[in-house]
Formats: sequence, structure tokens, C-alpha cells
Amino acid sequence: MESLMLTVNRQRLLETLKVSSSIGCTKNGGLNRLALTEEDRVMRNQFITWLHDEGLDVRIDDFGNIYGRRKGKLNDKPVIAVGSHLDTQPCGGRYDGILGVLTALEVIRVLNENHIETDYPIEIINFTNEEGARFEPPMLGSGEYLKA
Repeated sequence: MESLMLTVNRQRLLETLKVSSSIGCTKNGGLNRLALTEEDRVMRNQFITWLHDEGLDVRIDDFGNIYGRRKGKLNDKPVIAVGSHLDTQPCGGRYDGILGVLTALEVIRVLNENHIETDYPIEIINFTNEEGARFEPPMLGSGEYLKA
């Protein structure tokens, strides 16, 4: 099998992070995007737009977790799950959790632009209330995901 070397588009990833960092930004350069607030809604909607832009099938579960599924050759097999969370602490940083979701999106973008079909489906997941700063218990969305 031939080895293939792919790289992320650094500028595109930085632009995606810039958009994310503008939603719920604080005066000191951090973020305040608590789970299920107006700021979180704006970011979630932006994320869903990006998922649709990449041709992913989008679904939202009862906990508000957002899934963007990229089909593979073996769609009846378990998915490769990647992601984290887009919500923050009241004085959160620009990268904690967020980087896990947005770098997963960049991986999908690279696969798409290089017309690479994976064997297994891939799901990007944004877990709701991961930080637990607004609702107890923390990791509410990911905890329910692990039960399924």
C-alpha cells in the first residue's frame, strides 16, 4: 500500500479558531460560552453550518450533543469518534476542548479535499455541558454518550 502524507491547512484552522474565539469573547481575550446560553447557541449553529459545508450528516441527541457523520466504505461498522466540546468555563480559554472539535473538523476537511474515503465512518462530536460550569454533573453529554 502506498504511503500518503497529508497535512492540515494551518491558515484555515486558524481562521476557524478565530471565528470560534469571536463568539462569547471576553475583554481579556478569553471566552465565556457556558453550555446552552445564547453564546453557545451561536457557536453551535456555526459548527452545524461547518458540518453541513463538509457534507456531513448532522444529528443532535436528547442531551444536545451534536454529531457530524462522514460516511465510510463500511457504514454498518462502529464509527471512529473524535471531538470534545465547544462550551467553556465562565472565564475559559480559546482552545480547551474547542481545539478537539475544530481540529477534528479540519481532519474531515483535509480528507474531503483529497477525496479520501475511509473504511469506517467518522463522527465529529460536540459534547454538551462538558465543563459542567452551568449544569451538574460535569461531562453530562459525554457521560450519556458512553452509556449508549
